[in-house]
Amino acid sequence: MSRAAEIEAALRAALEPVELEVVDDSARHAGHAGAREGGHFQVRIRSARFAGLAPLARHRLVYDALGPLGQRGVHALAIDAQPPRQD
Repeated sequence: MSRAAEIEAALRAALEPVELEVVDDSARHAGHAGAREGGHFQVRIRSARFAGLAPLARHRLVYDALGPLGQRGVHALAIDAQPPRQD
């Protein structure tokens, strides 16, 4: 299983998102010093768990959901965490 797939599975299990996209941007950072330490990822997630929370609290939930996975093989993680849209 790829690192992006592992991230996606962990977030789906913990946060039950209505939308989730995990993008592996590692190839764009090849040669950069931190690239040897792990990959670069973007996460766009919408979950009811984020309702009423400040952005920092939302990010903490994402990091908590990733647990040790976020500390091994991930050098950079860009997070866009929002509650579901109210259309």
